[in-house]
Amino acid sequence: QSLAMQLLKLVLNCLSFDFIGNSADESADDLCTVQIPTNWRSIFLDPETLDLFFDLYHSLPPVLSQLALSCLVQFASTRRSLFNNQERAKYLGNLIKGVKQILENPQGLSDPGNYHEFCRFLARLKTNYQLGELVVVKDYPEVIQLIANFTITSLQHWEFAPNSVHYLLTLWQRMVASVPFVKSAEPHLLDTYAPEITKAYITSRLECVPLVIRDGLEDPLDDTATVFQQLDQLCTVSRCEYGKTCTLLVQLFDQNAQNYQKLLHSSSRNPLEITIQEGRLAWLVYFVGTFVGGRLTYTSTDEHDAMDGELACRVFQLIPLMDAQLPESSNEKVELAILWFLDQFRKTYVGEQLQHTSKVYARMSEVLGITDDNHVLETFMTKIVTNLKYRGRCEPVISRTLQFLNDLSVGYPFCCIWHTILLKKLVKIEAVKFMLQNHTSKHFPFLGVSGNYSLSDLRCRTMFYTTLTRLLMVDLGEDEDEFENFMLPLTISFESVTQILNSSFDQEAAKRMVMGLARDLRGIAFALNTKTSYSMLFDWIYPAYISVLQRAVELWYREPACTTPILKLMAEFMQNRSQRLNFDVSSPNGILLFREASKMICTYGNQILSLGTLSKDQVYPLKLKGISICYSALKSALCGNYVSFGVFKLYGDNHFDNVLQAFVKMLLSVSHSDLLQYRKLSQSYYPLLECLTQDHMSFITSLEPHILIYIFTSISEGLTAVDTVVSSSCCTSLDSIVTYLFKHLSKEGKKTLRCREVSQDGQRLLHFMQQNPEVLQQMMSILMNTILFEDCRNQWSVSRPLLGLILLNEKYFSELRASLISSQPDSKREVLEQCFRNLMEGVEQNLLVKNRDR
Repeated sequence: QSLAMQLLKLVLNCLSFDFIGNSADESADDLCTVQIPTNWRSIFLDPETLDLFFDLYHSLPPVLSQLALSCLVQFASTRRSLFNNQERAKYLGNLIKGVKQILENPQGLSDPGNYHEFCRFLARLKTNYQLGELVVVKDYPEVIQLIANFTITSLQHWEFAPNSVHYLLTLWQRMVASVPFVKSAEPHLLDTYAPEITKAYITSRLECVPLVIRDGLEDPLDDTATVFQQLDQLCTVSRCEYGKTCTLLVQLFDQNAQNYQKLLHSSSRNPLEITIQEGRLAWLVYFVGTFVGGRLTYTSTDEHDAMDGELACRVFQLIPLMDAQLPESSNEKVELAILWFLDQFRKTYVGEQLQHTSKVYARMSEVLGITDDNHVLETFMTKIVTNLKYRGRCEPVISRTLQFLNDLSVGYPFCCIWHTILLKKLVKIEAVKFMLQNHTSKHFPFLGVSGNYSLSDLRCRTMFYTTLTRLLMVDLGEDEDEFENFMLPLTISFESVTQILNSSFDQEAAKRMVMGLARDLRGIAFALNTKTSYSMLFDWIYPAYISVLQRAVELWYREPACTTPILKLMAEFMQNRSQRLNFDVSSPNGILLFREASKMICTYGNQILSLGTLSKDQVYPLKLKGISICYSALKSALCGNYVSFGVFKLYGDNHFDNVLQAFVKMLLSVSHSDLLQYRKLSQSYYPLLECLTQDHMSFITSLEPHILIYIFTSISEGLTAVDTVVSSSCCTSLDSIVTYLFKHLSKEGKKTLRCREVSQDGQRLLHFMQQNPEVLQQMMSILMNTILFEDCRNQWSVSRPLLGLILLNEKYFSELRASLISSQPDSKREVLEQCFRNLMEGVEQNLLVKNRDR
């Protein structure tokens, strides 16, 4: 057995080998074609090869038969071009014959490993072969029936192997999707079996509900990622013989809804039975949402749209039934399912892509009086306001409701005209007007900051205010009074915080209010993308309320739950998105804004460094996260083109110098390993450094040698980072430094009087480089090794600093070239030498910029 195991592993490794190097991730299962070498063809044409592995499966114990099946998965994935048409048909026939044998003697499939590999095997059959090829195989009718029965049995045992079921649903999804393209006269029989698969999935999920609730089993609905993936697959299968699917769903929905109403109105209200019925309704609503969302324009007919109308009516009728029980009781799962349905309906039937004559509205107008998408939008908004009013304690429902509201306000990014029309329709709805005028905790409890709410609940507020501000902007124009009215609840809150901070000081209440306000303002700032609207916000917040935020950072710097939203708000303010920070010529606002950011970064930086050494689990939340947000804000300010930084030195204002010093202090308190280990930190530090080396080299050259060493080491380590954002930024920073040095050297050569005065900064950097020649040499070595021996994904970025490095270190370059050539086997040395000659051919020694593109 040990020998058999090693042999099977060897075969599996041979068949799994990535022959053409096109798979970046070998753990993924989506590489469904194996590029078998042509000279193995005879082995694959010999029918005994496949028979051998099927025989091994039948005769070996499970731990080995599983490996035999894994090999068969790879055999089924053999590239099509290995065979001609006749050979391929014969090969497929042998695979199908093997499937039939396994399903006729299914004892081996009781082993979970065998079962999983067999499901993968079935999925690969459809991935690699077309439905037209499968239907002409001799045993197709018997095999498709066996596979259907096997799938139905698998779906009924819902508690086992959800990962394996994925492959079975993949098989059926791809089979059904191929039906319109089959040219063969042979029957595919999918119209018989696909509805049975759909029915088995639906009924098995409804039957699992009582077991889950009564026995406290794990609820499949809690794993939404798996559920949505399976529903997406089922959606395609359900569209085959869609009439049967709809009839079944309508019947089940009516039956369950009636039972639910009876339970609600019965005198002995049994909470357990009600919960079970709600669980079933949640599944049914998910099914309706999935099937309605699966409408395909090119295969859909008026009959299908009418059926969607039948299904949608039932969910729209369920909404008031559920809402009638508020605020006493509310079922989170049903609410999340309803929101999923509304979103699917929005994507499919609300918008310019469908005429209002769609048959979906015919049935809905008869039953519900909903005649077009205007009425649907009103229903959407009423539901959203109800959720926000009465379900404030249920964070998942609130955040999903806000996500839905946000999706409505973003509309259809590919069609600006329709998006504008949609927003104009939305702002006319009474529920939207109500929200714009009453966004206070009195009407929407989730905006409250009392101790009853956890801090994570406050996160919803940013999205809420982004959406509200988008809706406000539709008709705002330059109406400052309207804007002031909208901001009134925030104005009142800020005034309260100011009073608390100036008086007896109820720290906890003030802190929670500031956290909420920072999140609200960030949402508002994110949505204001025009110069006029941004200016209104700036005039509102500066100077009175921004000083409150400064004070909060000073007081509560130890509490990231408070400082993070404030720093993120500042970073959002500094973003010059859509040129919104393009202040008037006579306005000092750009400089005032930068000074406030500088103050906040300096305050935070100095305070955070006073915390001393932190433990490994505390260092990111308490320190590094805040530092990374400060770096993002500073980078936005330096690259935003709305501040002339020379002005600070000219007028003796030290805010710019202070913030750069704060940057250095914070940087030196972080280890190199942390810089690269925490993605958010590396993605804010390296682009900031890129900005500094491009536009502020005089600052870089003024740094102490130990700080320069730290920065160069961080660039050197970042060059080999897996994240291309980081490695590309390092290349650009290095290129700026090398170009600066090169220009300085060429000026030195000319030795005119004026150049000598100008070049003190360059002199300092050059002196540092002469003291530490290994800094640039090491980087050249890293870049050369990356180009030669690694899968270099950002070749253009890597090429930019290379020429400067070579011209500044010609002696080292020739030594490096010699060692790289000598490290190669004899057969490759001549080739590599020629490559190096080609690299430098025609490059003039003293011209960097001209030759760089070569």
